[in-house]
Amino acid sequence: MLDENDHRSLGQRLDLFHFQEEAPGMVFWHPRGLVLYTLLQERVRQQLYRDNYQEVRTPQLLSQAIWQSSGHWQNFRGEMFVLGEEGRALALKPVNCPGHIQIVQRMALSYRDLPLRLSEFGLVHRDEPSGVLHGLFRLRQFTQDDGHVFCEEGQVHAEVARFCGALKGFYRAFGFDELDIAFSSRPALRAGDDPTWERAERMLQDSARQAGLEFAVQPGQGAFYGPKLDFSLKDRLGRSWQCGTIQLDFILPEKFELAYADSSGGRQRPAMLHRALFGSIERFLGVLLEHHAGALPPWLAPEQVMIVPVGSELIDYASALTQRLCNSGVRARLDASSDTLARRIVEGHKAGIPFVAVVGKREQAGNSLSIRDRSGKQWNARLEDGVQELIRLCAQPPIGEHHP
Repeated sequence: MLDENDHRSLGQRLDLFHFQEEAPGMVFWHPRGLVLYTLLQERVRQQLYRDNYQEVRTPQLLSQAIWQSSGHWQNFRGEMFVLGEEGRALALKPVNCPGHIQIVQRMALSYRDLPLRLSEFGLVHRDEPSGVLHGLFRLRQFTQDDGHVFCEEGQVHAEVARFCGALKGFYRAFGFDELDIAFSSRPALRAGDDPTWERAERMLQDSARQAGLEFAVQPGQGAFYGPKLDFSLKDRLGRSWQCGTIQLDFILPEKFELAYADSSGGRQRPAMLHRALFGSIERFLGVLLEHHAGALPPWLAPEQVMIVPVGSELIDYASALTQRLCNSGVRARLDASSDTLARRIVEGHKAGIPFVAVVGKREQAGNSLSIRDRSGKQWNARLEDGVQELIRLCAQPPIGEHHP
């Protein structure tokens, strides 16, 4: 029996998603859940646009040759879904990095083009054992809010600082105020030689210190291609969840022979940074649901306002009000069912709707609204003031300051 605040229970109660054995480790998104998924995606996209990323999309299926070049075939093969076609092997992508590199290889890069920042909401597949699958927390199919920065070595410090500088404000909008940072060094199973790793580890640690970060050290927990900084959030129960990451990679650019023209016309190898804010949209959504026990901040709620008319003669009036809120960007819906007023209010809040606006004969006569929030607070407002207040209460918090 699942706890009522387990994200899988909340997903059912709020009608967001479900799982079934015919698609192990994969999500069936319901309409309300897809709204929430899209809101998370769009919040990341706003941050990416502010930071001058260009969004791309890469194929799901790539040949063995690419995965061998990247080193994933040698170091990640056990977690890949492999298919066969006319005597050659292909694999569903478990990561997006090699696909982005294929795009960069077709650019005649100059130092003037750097840093080049690419992003993708990349759907990936990993062949996880059935015994470790766990709701949204551990899936076989999920979406990474992935991004890669290709830059000169001299630009690494600034790019790491840019990424880290936006994190606290980004996570605070979701209700997370505590952020722990860890530096992960070379793992036992890795590509590249020790001098390359020493250079990458030193540079990433120096970048973190220059950005004013304090971090713990996790020996041997880096990616097979480079060291990383991992950012973990504390939820309301004190649990820690690793979400954001930035990783410094000198190895994949070498493997794929990436190069750019420097100011003297010579050819130089770029550094590559792998970064993500959520890591996995699905996993972050699970963390978010449990952190808020399903009572998401109003700007994130799939439905933000429910309009409840008292009496069938007020349905048209309430319907017009609902449409007005929708036209103003509020996710509002009308509940004109025959249930009692008390029952509709309870069901609305149970469904995670932050605000219920009641319209009865008294409110119509007084040109007003009666508004109730999830905490039980109730207040009356003149119609115009009430509409504007609901619009304000449901608005997205502003995104962090732009970093040039």
